[in-house]
Amino acid sequence: MNGFEKTLEWIANNVFNEVAILIGLIVVVGLLLQKKRFEEILSGAIRATVGVYAMFIGIGVFVGGLSAFQAITASAFGKEPPTSGVTLDEFMADKGSVIAMVITVAFLMHLLLVRVLKLKFVYLTGHLMFWMSVVVTASLTAGWGSMGKWTMILIGSAIVATYWTIQPIVMQKKMERVIGSQDWGYGHTSASAAYIGAAIGEKIGDPEKQDTEKLKMPRWLSFFKDVNVSTAVVIMAIMLVSMAFADPAVYNAQADTYSATMNPWVWAIVSALRFAAGIAILLFGVRMFLAEIVPAFKGISDKLIPGTRPALDCPTVFPYSPTAVMIGFLSSTAVFLVLMWLFPALGWFGGFVLVPPMIMLFFPGGAAGVFGNKHGGWPGAVAGGAANGLFLGFGQAITWHLLTNTGPQMATLADPDWYIVNWAILFVRHPFGFADGYQGFVTVFGWLLCLAVAYGGYSLYKRFKGQKPVAAAPSEQRELHHV
Repeated sequence: MNGFEKTLEWIANNVFNEVAILIGLIVVVGLLLQKKRFEEILSGAIRATVGVYAMFIGIGVFVGGLSAFQAITASAFGKEPPTSGVTLDEFMADKGSVIAMVITVAFLMHLLLVRVLKLKFVYLTGHLMFWMSVVVTASLTAGWGSMGKWTMILIGSAIVATYWTIQPIVMQKKMERVIGSQDWGYGHTSASAAYIGAAIGEKIGDPEKQDTEKLKMPRWLSFFKDVNVSTAVVIMAIMLVSMAFADPAVYNAQADTYSATMNPWVWAIVSALRFAAGIAILLFGVRMFLAEIVPAFKGISDKLIPGTRPALDCPTVFPYSPTAVMIGFLSSTAVFLVLMWLFPALGWFGGFVLVPPMIMLFFPGGAAGVFGNKHGGWPGAVAGGAANGLFLGFGQAITWHLLTNTGPQMATLADPDWYIVNWAILFVRHPFGFADGYQGFVTVFGWLLCLAVAYGGYSLYKRFKGQKPVAAAPSEQRELHHV
């Protein structure tokens, strides 16, 4: 059994936790099933892998800026993050083998569910497959600390596999509106914020007349139509204003990590320009790997798991409304900062001090902005970002206390769906704890979720009853590698 566990851990660490390798292997399998020539398989797999690495290089360029912005913003607000006696690293060290086996067993369960139930999407967002396994393991540990190792692995795997299977299906119709086809699904743990952004957008805006990409601006603001320019200008303004109110020691320390000799105000400008460059690299990488994974997956869809499509990471929707990405991010950040001031001022959640999670404010916020825009124009983009900011603010304050003994820092690093899964698991442990502090919120949430799931399940049943798999529509992404 020890050898078996080590094999599962190796697969988890070297395949699922290395997204480019996972995507490359999927391309190889897909092209082999289509009986492509060796040189086509090799070049397709390498282009897909390089595209994913390009995407993550872009992410790496501006994530450093987001982390610095996070520290400077917290300083500008005069807030110190909460402390705990248990760290996430300690929890990961204790439960690392369980997490590795959960992700591997869950993926096998997921493929089985998709194949047997003839569903549409195979979840391929590798790094979030890993993190959702961490979230579920932490939630089970918080609720059932005495649960045996293999019991936790099997139950955790079943929960994770169910999430991977259902989440892209729930997003299917919304995703089709965004990308204009059924070529791939949305596989990201920000689905709840994106769905809410789309649903609200439909009620408050017009996706044609108020499209963020068609906004009419005064001539002197016309440069905002270029997403690279607008990104640099907006981030530069935010950085400089935040630094004006922050402790100089904080932003000096952040600037020193980039250059010990550069003036911190110049560093802020450089960081904004690097942020915009990172976005440009990210979008290039997205286009590059989509141009390979979508047609390659046809082999799997035709022969291995009939009728399926890949469910992919949130940046795959960014090229469809890049201006909406920035609107969603700014809206999400603004709402979160208001809550960051409000909670201590009013004593909510014991005066809990929020930590601005800039990465989660950007990616889920940007994606929710895109979904909101495609369903309701710029008002929908604003609403989608705001929904993400509310999720992250309230979710952080509530979930920190629920994960006290399992690395509560996870609550500050979370996407919206992480909170929902955590609350759902803890609800099952105490379905009637209405008066039990934070568990009382979880109980109320759990029963409301039961009603929503029942209604949603009935709606999905009616939608997909008797529906045959639809051939993928031509996608503009398939031609990008010829450009």
